[in-house]
Amino acid sequence: MSSQARNNSAAPVANIKHVHHHMPPRHNPLPSPWDYDTANTIEARKYTRTYGLTPPGVDTFEKQLQRCLAQLAARKTPIEKYQYLSVLRNTNVHLFYRLLAGNVKEICPLIYTPTVGEACQRWSELYTQPEGLYLSFEDRGHLHQVIQNWPHDVEITVVTDGSRILGLGDLGINGMGIPVGKLSLYTACAGIHPMKTLPLCLDLGTSNKEFREDPLYLGSRRDKVTAEEEKEFLDEMMAALTERWPSIVIQYEDFKNPFPSLERYQNTYTMFNDDIQGTGAVILGGFINAVKQSGVAPKDQRAVFLGAGSAGVGVAKQLTEFFMKEGLSEEDAKKRFWLVDSQGLVAHDRGKLADHKLYFARDDNDGQQYRSLEEVVEYVKPTILMGLSTIGGAFTPKILQRMAEMNDRPVIFPLSNPSSKSECTFEEAIKYTNGKCLFASGSPFPTLTHDGKDLTPGQGNNVYVFPGIGLGAILSKSVSVTQGMIYASGAALSDSLLPSETAENWLYPDINRIRDVSVVVTKHVIRAAQKDGVDRELQLRGVRDEELEVYVRQRMYDPFTEHEKVEEEVRGLAGLVGRGETNGVAGKGVEVPVGVANGGHVVGKER
Repeated sequence: MSSQARNNSAAPVANIKHVHHHMPPRHNPLPSPWDYDTANTIEARKYTRTYGLTPPGVDTFEKQLQRCLAQLAARKTPIEKYQYLSVLRNTNVHLFYRLLAGNVKEICPLIYTPTVGEACQRWSELYTQPEGLYLSFEDRGHLHQVIQNWPHDVEITVVTDGSRILGLGDLGINGMGIPVGKLSLYTACAGIHPMKTLPLCLDLGTSNKEFREDPLYLGSRRDKVTAEEEKEFLDEMMAALTERWPSIVIQYEDFKNPFPSLERYQNTYTMFNDDIQGTGAVILGGFINAVKQSGVAPKDQRAVFLGAGSAGVGVAKQLTEFFMKEGLSEEDAKKRFWLVDSQGLVAHDRGKLADHKLYFARDDNDGQQYRSLEEVVEYVKPTILMGLSTIGGAFTPKILQRMAEMNDRPVIFPLSNPSSKSECTFEEAIKYTNGKCLFASGSPFPTLTHDGKDLTPGQGNNVYVFPGIGLGAILSKSVSVTQGMIYASGAALSDSLLPSETAENWLYPDINRIRDVSVVVTKHVIRAAQKDGVDRELQLRGVRDEELEVYVRQRMYDPFTEHEKVEEEVRGLAGLVGRGETNGVAGKGVEVPVGVANGGHVVGKER
């Protein structure tokens, strides 16, 4: 049965009307936050009207970064560091991304997991500045008008209703930290321009009674809307977003039940769900490498999943496709998986199951009900143990030891976020498998020494794939994000390791190479879009792979060169003044700096 038939009402129709009701551009706009960059030249400052508004010294990038790192080090707790970085991103965006570019491994955990978990829990308490767009249930019927208030062109948005933030539950509008953090990673890792991103949080109420009664909570104090009310709201939102920005890519994130919206919109809009598809793709990339390194043939792999929610099922479905590409039938491929939820092994004879669990429900358990993970491990004797349960410590020492007894290279993937919810730590996995395991987690863990050798944990972080999925959809101008594009991102990730990384038994590439990895992922996503016939940038079809990589790199935002654009404007206008061509330019609404022809000394713009 199609996804359309499964819905009670007809699937939505994409809104392809012309944009209307645009706010008129501001005349002689004030400087933008990124204009207050202490690396800007004196001429650039005068041109942007920031001369005198920053200290007179002109910084080098190196001095700026030295100052930022010192201020970051002075903050004692991760949440204090998060707050400092948030202010920096909002007041000097190019400097923020220059800082992040050289310190990806150290700063990513501060702007996203695990620190973003605490930031979301305390969002209303710590709120100081606008960082995205909020759409309230009270605005239904008027979402188009609210969306017009966003002042920038948008290529991609991340949207959440805050109903299931990481493993922390329903946080309501406090979930805004997730879109803000995710889009920062889109920029840092795939070069999507920060001014073309839209963090979007939906205020649809919250089931969190503590927040509803908290005097500092900034969302509406109503219980969560019904599923039907949310569906109608999302229909209006999706139409309004694509009316304002027809080519926008929409990523859904941290919805309690992500399946209905994915099924409803994936064939109508350019959208995907990172919890289901991004998680599945990134685990696919590490899983392919783990299978290779384990020495166990795909047909002999047995994977036990602790967690049968949206993330668990999404990952398992991605891996099923891998087994099918390795020659197994779909039936044989899905039989490689045993899913475990709070009631034990997911089996048909256990009672009524949620719809999304039916695909992997077992029918070969001979009526035996296995109630605990330990019982299932003993029954299945798995080669792979994956955790998407948000139950910290669920992979006990006894279970880890048993995995090592049954396998030469057991695959251990505790994928739950944040780190407090991880099913085991890297240290525990190494200790109780005696260093035998192939390990990847959802949260970062430190390198440790075992038997005199430094071991680096793999991290199955979605950041390896979702930036490339988004950029690939943008550059190919895809009308939808297909399963072929999602799978291509994970497969590309598995091929992106350097020989030195493979020799060290790494499952994922060095995070410091993330921009290069994103180029590879983006290229393969574009090729998959072309193969599936959903691309509209047809000129890329005839481009060779080497040329396509160059094309991708040339279109990635570079915070180290953004200042040059202002310098070019100053030089260009100085040339126009020198040739006496300013009248025609001024008549077209371009402001010409007064005195720019006088030795290039700009003293301000005409008002």
